[in-house]
Amino acid sequence: MKKYYHIITYGCQMNVHESEKIAGILCGLGYENTEEINSADIVVFNTCCIRENAENHAFGNIGMLKKLKAAKRDMIIAVGGCLTQQMGKAENLHSKFPYVDIIFGTHNLNKLGEMILQKKSRKKAVIEIEDSEGIICEEDKPFRTSYPNAWINITYGCNNFCSYCIVPYVRGRERSRKSENIIEEARSLIAGGYKEITLLGQNVNSFANGTEDISFPELLNKIASIDGKFRIRFMTSHPKDFSEELAQVIAGNSKICKAVHLPVQSGSNAVLRAMNRKYTREDYLKKIEILKKYIPDCAITTDLIVGFPGETEEDFNDTLTLVEKVGYASAFTFVYSRREGTVAAKMPEQIPEEISKRRIMKLIELVNLQTRVMSSKYVGKMVEVLCEGVDEKTQKYLGRDEYGRMVYFDSPTPVIGEFLTVRIDKANGISLFGEVTGD
Repeated sequence: MKKYYHIITYGCQMNVHESEKIAGILCGLGYENTEEINSADIVVFNTCCIRENAENHAFGNIGMLKKLKAAKRDMIIAVGGCLTQQMGKAENLHSKFPYVDIIFGTHNLNKLGEMILQKKSRKKAVIEIEDSEGIICEEDKPFRTSYPNAWINITYGCNNFCSYCIVPYVRGRERSRKSENIIEEARSLIAGGYKEITLLGQNVNSFANGTEDISFPELLNKIASIDGKFRIRFMTSHPKDFSEELAQVIAGNSKICKAVHLPVQSGSNAVLRAMNRKYTREDYLKKIEILKKYIPDCAITTDLIVGFPGETEEDFNDTLTLVEKVGYASAFTFVYSRREGTVAAKMPEQIPEEISKRRIMKLIELVNLQTRVMSSKYVGKMVEVLCEGVDEKTQKYLGRDEYGRMVYFDSPTPVIGEFLTVRIDKANGISLFGEVTGD
């Protein structure tokens, strides 16, 4: 009799890839994927606690399974990820949702299979949250679901301790995988037909710091030297560690996308200092100058936070002027989200919601204006697009160019996983629409 699993993922690409690792574990136990949660024999929530809304969303969805669990007593509900790794959250989760069968953390995801077998042999819930953060499992066998894209973790954890961020507390201190294992994984994926490799880490630029292994720019060079037609992306890149050498490597390798995500968070030195970002506005702009020197057409994207504790109107205006000066291809914009356990959560002068809302709307308006102007420059041009799938709403094929712009187009034949030349006929915000050519 077939057994089915259903995974619900919250958060960033890091979590998407970790859900692929969870799927690999479940496939190894004989489970198959189902999109219908009512048909699942095991439901896994892979949670995120970076922002409050993701945490609330997870709690809401777990609560909605109470009736289904009552009707299907043999169904296993497992909850893992950043949320459960927070101090006291596992106990709170178990108290609030006693029908949850397994609770695990970020440091022992690889032991989920053992926990499932353990749960099947007893009635009591299995709750295992490990404090150890030094182990890196190199034997992961993810069930990849993002073809033609593939994610590769190169680092885990973070040493930066930005005052607003919970990541170092739930994912531990930074540790790097061995470069030879990363390169071999990339080589295997490319041989298997994957066309875009994204290297993941909280701060990829500090890869192998404090070890005798190769640096991040050297790692990029090694992967780019693998035979085959494919692209390389990476995220996230911390500005304080972004080097001229890295810019030179990107510029010198056609396989490395000319797109860099360089989160600035704020344009105000006072706010950056309070955030513990370890660079100034001027430092950041020097990195932008380096990027534009070596890669004039680089698509630079960023993260921006408004409403950080103590942010004045002048501070906010500093962010606006920085955005105007850099000219981002796009930006992820956020209202500061207070996270218990972080330094910023205890700061005085928490910004009133109405002020934060006004500021975020003004920032979004500026970012969207820049995005529309950049998109309009594509019209009439030919771009190379890697087809990633089909848009459910429009039923058009979709894919990105190397700069990260999403392109929608029609094709009479299946083209997922292929590089295509598309003539751009129309731009709509961040999205482009075009027609496949024979060129």
